[in-house]
Amino acid sequence: MSKEGIIMNKDEEININYKIDNDILKKYVKAINSIDKPMNQIKKQLNQMTKQKQKISKPFKNTNEQLKNIKTMSDTIKNISAKFPNEQGKIFTDVIKQIMSTNKGMLSTKMIEPLNISRQYISIMEKNNEIEKISRGIYLSPTTFEDSYFLFQQKYKKAIFSHMNALYFYGMTEEFPYNYTVTVPQRYHVNMVNEKCNVFYVSDDIYELGLTEILTPNGNKVKAYDKERCICDIIRSKGRMDSEQVKKTIKQYAKSKDKNIAKLSNYAKEMGISEKVIEMVGVYYE
Repeated sequence: MSKEGIIMNKDEEININYKIDNDILKKYVKAINSIDKPMNQIKKQLNQMTKQKQKISKPFKNTNEQLKNIKTMSDTIKNISAKFPNEQGKIFTDVIKQIMSTNKGMLSTKMIEPLNISRQYISIMEKNNEIEKISRGIYLSPTTFEDSYFLFQQKYKKAIFSHMNALYFYGMTEEFPYNYTVTVPQRYHVNMVNEKCNVFYVSDDIYELGLTEILTPNGNKVKAYDKERCICDIIRSKGRMDSEQVKKTIKQYAKSKDKNIAKLSNYAKEMGISEKVIEMVGVYYE
């Protein structure tokens, strides 16, 4: 450590005076990434928590813990700023670096909004080549290798990788996903999703059916459907799929040792495609 009190944290220089506890950072990043409500509502609720010190109102009951973690992060920054009142610019810049480091080297503008950090600091960092703009509202650390799947889902929170795209993550298809294939709720507007996507719309009752997390080829966690849901999806949507690839994938699944036929049957029932699934999977089932 130098005389200026600088430490190295994942290739980023962070002033030890502004260092935020790792647990607070991790909880904050997890919370901000999991909340999909409009940020103005989140900020309003945080202000209510500060001013009134009352229980979180009913519309936010399911995000109680997330909001607490966001507020803890906000209060931590306020405390640091109060301790070093003449160093606000340096504090905010370091906070941005720490958030990026905790979030796999990626930052969305949403991540600083509830912390009352002006976007001008992002502009300054971009001008100084400390961060790189990848797309609107999305930035990367110069030392971070770009993971397009991870970045895409950071931008489009409702999009779940599905069908052959998810099966590619599981190593169950030879088909490389040049275009993203995602599933979104019916109310999600198509203009909110990248034009390179194959988009499937489903009703709310099956939107989260089989939802899980999986690692991208670059090792980052993204939301995707499990194998059984994907098998149901490609059977249900086989008219939009490569028929030969669908057959190969179903055959591979049916012969795999880790298949879960009971789960597959339950999903098929929920999706109203039991007969189709039984017919196609049954051909190869052992």
